[in-house]
Amino acid sequence: MRSKLFVPCSRPELFPKAMRSEADALSFDLEDAVQESRKEEARRCIEGFLRQEPDGGRGKLVIVRVNSMQTAHFAADLRAVVWPALDAVNVPKLEGAGEIAALAGALAALEVERGVARPIKILANIETPRALRLAAEIGRADPRVMGLQLGLGDLFESLGVDRSDTAAVHHLQVALRLAAGEAGIPVYDGAFANVADPEGFKAEAETARRLGYAGKTCIHPSQVALANAVFRPSDAEIAHALRVLEATREATAKGVGAFMVDGRMVDEPFIKRATAIVETARRLGLIAV
Repeated sequence: MRSKLFVPCSRPELFPKAMRSEADALSFDLEDAVQESRKEEARRCIEGFLRQEPDGGRGKLVIVRVNSMQTAHFAADLRAVVWPALDAVNVPKLEGAGEIAALAGALAALEVERGVARPIKILANIETPRALRLAAEIGRADPRVMGLQLGLGDLFESLGVDRSDTAAVHHLQVALRLAAGEAGIPVYDGAFANVADPEGFKAEAETARRLGYAGKTCIHPSQVALANAVFRPSDAEIAHALRVLEATREATAKGVGAFMVDGRMVDEPFIKRATAIVETARRLGLIAV
């Protein structure tokens, strides 16, 4: 999920265009992108879309960001979106592992009721101080959790932290990357609100990728190509990874545990990284299967 494009659920005229985009995932939004007075209308729009799309996003991950579990909208949101076409629910403003457990139970009950055979995943937003402190616990609270997502807008605004402070952004990116690593799941970078600053978006995305993030949220179609380019393995990385795997096969045959590739020592962690790069490159069609 290199790129995840937000689409307001109250704008169904945008749904077909989003489906044709190059985004790896679509995040249909019932939360911040929808005015309070239009929440019910937005629920009807996304429910209609999901019920007429039995095959989901035709190669894209279909995600819906619901309103937080503390709101009066949450239960109605869930009932509107749990259909076979849905891949994951994105939940904002989580506060702990107990909420994940409750959400997983609610999803399971609706799946049985609606005949949804494939378990719906959870993308957990980390955007409060408490959630950041408990991020690893949230990440490992249930097998449905597909990843953690950094939400700097809500987190920084509530604390008066300048969103343009790159040192603060980097600190939070590192903290959440380590929490996701403890939980053993991917982590995704949040939105970059200044659509008129593509270089700023790219720089923030590149920092996230260097830290091991898997992708980034896009709030405008113009950001999708940037995210896809940043979060794909480079040609040099793919070539090096292929050499590592070839050398691994030779070393295994000789009973050697550590060896050199391109002048660098390689052992188990580097082999795992090379394997992941090659698998990603194959999924993206960058090398033959």
